Amino acid sequence: MSSEFKLIRKYFARPAPGAALGVGDDAALLRPGAGLELAVSTDLLLEGRHFRAGAEPRALGHKALAVNLSDMAAMGAAPRWALLAISLPSADEPWLAAFAEGFFALAARFGVELVGGDTTRGPLSVCVTILGEVPTGRALLRSGAAPGDDVWVSGELGGAALALSRPDIAAAAQRLAQPEPRVALGTRLRGVASAAIDVSDGFAQDLGHILESSGVGATVEYECMPKCAAFGELGDRKLESRCVLSGGDDYELVFTAPRDRRAALEQLAGELGLALARVGAIEKGNARLRIVDRNRKPMRVARGFDHFAP
Repeated sequence: MSSEFKLIRKYFARPAPGAALGVGDDAALLRPGAGLELAVSTDLLLEGRHFRAGAEPRALGHKALAVNLSDMAAMGAAPRWALLAISLPSADEPWLAAFAEGFFALAARFGVELVGGDTTRGPLSVCVTILGEVPTGRALLRSGAAPGDDVWVSGELGGAALALSRPDIAAAAQRLAQPEPRVALGTRLRGVASAAIDVSDGFAQDLGHILESSGVGATVEYECMPKCAAFGELGDRKLESRCVLSGGDDYELVFTAPRDRRAALEQLAGELGLALARVGAIEKGNARLRIVDRNRKPMRVARGFDHFAP
């Protein structure tokens, strides 16, 4: 059986030319570029909580990094380095090889270098810490939304949540297992968006964080919401609204922007080949989100994901 250190060297020790020192010492040494701030985020994925027992390891390697890349996107940061801490029931080398393949394939796409981490024996869990760079003072925050701003959403919503009840729908299952982080969009939104967040716990709940941080309210038109195409075939409006408004794991971006940025955002959508939907508007007042149907009647919204909700 391979030792912990042999496993690290075999599956996770890779060159990190963008770091002063990468994997192999007590800590990595990093050099942020001149005029840049470091953005740092971490996410923990637990078997049975964030992914099913027996989840395909390559997809899990992808998702473990993707959810962190999504945080960088929401901040308008360019991802640079990652740390990986993983707890394993056993030293299953075929599993590790597939996990590393998924992790590093996504890392290569976005220029992310693995510069350290840890391994231990225990219940399966994966924790990634990611570091990115953003020009000083240019990060996208949750606190910048202003009355009159539009509310926008990238891509489509509800697919990942749909997969939990209908894993037989391939497109939905793909969204849950291997989300696509919107890194290119996030960096292009600097100086355009006034506030941003990624949809990890549900659209309504995550937009609510922007409203609370910015001290504003919002009205969103449900019919303008971009929805997973599979809902049109199912014809279940109750399931659709629950997944679209309250389902998590979509990792799309919800952002606000002044009205005079509409043309720029429409052009950006074309350049990126990514749909951007204008779904509502920011209003004066307290942090109240109102979602209305096609008749302008308020809709009830289920609570989004909360690890400690009763």
